[in-house]
Amino acid sequence: MNETELDKNQPKRSVGGELVLPALGVLFTLYYFTTIIDSPWTAQVSAFFIGAVLLSLSLVFFIKTGLAIRRGTARLSFDTLFSRLDISSGRLALLVITLSYAILIEWGGFTISTFIFLFLAMTVLNKGNSKGFIAALSAVLSLGGYLLFIFTFETHFPRGPFETFMELVLSNGS
Repeated sequence: MNETELDKNQPKRSVGGELVLPALGVLFTLYYFTTIIDSPWTAQVSAFFIGAVLLSLSLVFFIKTGLAIRRGTARLSFDTLFSRLDISSGRLALLVITLSYAILIEWGGFTISTFIFLFLAMTVLNKGNSKGFIAALSAVLSLGGYLLFIFTFETHFPRGPFETFMELVLSNGS
């Protein structure tokens, strides 16, 4: 048998699932570009640079995948996008936690939502072990995020009950 006959006997790798994240990254980058139009030019330049890198890397990945399909070593199929491993490894739970965080951050505010997200995500990744340590780490990270982004840099992250409470405490304390 020659080399091309051996290649024909090899099963083709399913690559459709691998294209989902780069495609979503491209869509997010294009959306992000539309949101920075009214930002200062320095923010626009930084955002464009980061977006251009993401778009370039996605393009390289799409080309590489297209060439593999053309060579016949891969096929455009989504049959490996979800499997039992996704459920048993916690991938599906992480997806739900992440989507919930993105939806609920407007209601819960940055600090509380970030604490809950970090706690749940780390608990899933650690298979339910060390919940006390994970809670403490989540609290430190979310409070650190509050101190750095909201208190120090005064960014416009979503404000919830914690941020409203801290604003009252800090304004009445001075």
